[in-house]
Amino acid sequence: QVQLVESGGGLVQAGGSLRLSCAASGRTFSRYVMGWFRQAPGKEREYVAAINRNGGTTYYAESVKGRFTISRDNAKNTVYLQMNSLNPEDTAVYYCAAGWVVSTLAKVYDYWGQGTQVTVSS
Repeated sequence: QVQLVESGGGLVQAGGSLRLSCAASGRTFSRYVMGWFRQAPGKEREYVAAINRNGGTTYYAESVKGRFTISRDNAKNTVYLQMNSLNPEDTAVYYCAAGWVVSTLAKVYDYWGQGTQVTVSS
């Protein structure tokens, strides 16, 4: 049982940066694998990145590799997504998710935040 709340989204120009945060409730945060997904209007929810329980292993979609960094601070019950070199194709609602295994499939994750809007202008 965990509740997730994303923050940090906003409007940024192409080439800029944003840092998203996902704050989790409860006392079992460190038990969960965490992921970030995004969804643009009319499109399926898309995998972005994932991180294992202790933060020592990270995974990225090819489209964001080298530009985005996922991290977590279990003492703060928070996972982050640092986004650099943003382009208009990154525009979407970004969601954090908690689950038991790392996966590129959204349906594998058990808990979801409500999302935060990221808009990148050209």
